[in-house]
Amino acid sequence: MNKRRTILILLLFVLFILEGTLLPWLIPEAWETRINPHLVYIAILFFSIYEDRHTGLILGLCFGLLHDVVFYGAMVGTYSFAMGLCGYLIGLLSRSKQTPLPLMLIFVITGSLLFDSIIFGTYSLFGVVHEPYSWAVMHHIIPNVFVQFLFALLIYVPLRKQLEIITKRRSPEEKA
Repeated sequence: MNKRRTILILLLFVLFILEGTLLPWLIPEAWETRINPHLVYIAILFFSIYEDRHTGLILGLCFGLLHDVVFYGAMVGTYSFAMGLCGYLIGLLSRSKQTPLPLMLIFVITGSLLFDSIIFGTYSLFGVVHEPYSWAVMHHIIPNVFVQFLFALLIYVPLRKQLEIITKRRSPEEKA
């Protein structure tokens, strides 16, 4: 594993820590029960698109399980399954490593909607939540998608450049 990839995985750990420590303080009190941004998930989508869908799957499974264990102890595996599956599917949709900003933002919106819908579907299947899907869309999913969209806009240029450097370095090594 090269140095840049190690740094990017450490970035995922930093984002994971920020998700649980700093972000709850930054979210306004009226929105605390509605907004639960998944910063690590957005970075995993970038890995899926700009590096490889299998990398997105593995990172999604690992960080999703970490998320399940640290934050949501009632059902272990929900976030792991959803992050891994969505990371793989979004990476599968992206055929080009040169994904432009508008297409990347469409992938982020689609992935965020899919991720939150899978979480809601799993929780409603096992009786954890009892609200209808339309209520969840208006009260949780749309606000989360908006925050994740803004975060993706913020990290697009620096993270894309780092991932393209990794991909360009790795390509000649794979051909040999």
